[in-house]
Amino acid sequence: MNVSRSNIKFNYLYRDGGNYKVWGSEVFSNPDMIQLNYAEEKIRKSLIDGEFFDPTYWKVKRLKYEDWVSELDHSWNEFDSIENTLANPTTNYSITEFLTLITMRLNTRYCLFFRGRDGAHV
Repeated sequence: MNVSRSNIKFNYLYRDGGNYKVWGSEVFSNPDMIQLNYAEEKIRKSLIDGEFFDPTYWKVKRLKYEDWVSELDHSWNEFDSIENTLANPTTNYSITEFLTLITMRLNTRYCLFFRGRDGAHV
């Protein structure tokens, strides 16, 4: 496999309070030949508490159980790993676009936390 020209598979999961898991993945095209270590570093820097993310903000499918109860279960998913793959992309955007999106979301979250929605310092 020519690793430098492969797509990148993003593996993640939903873990409920009983430690039951639902696994999922997305495959991103990699036209810019982004290296795994670079992509993983960007992903890890964008995670909540080093492992979680909100799939709504990251524009990936939200993993959860069918009997999900919003009062008891959380909405975050957990990052597992990334890997090179020759599988076809499952999204319409590249890994470069994905990394830009999650970095932008991190900066937005940072600004809202420290500056507040009205721009005033909190």
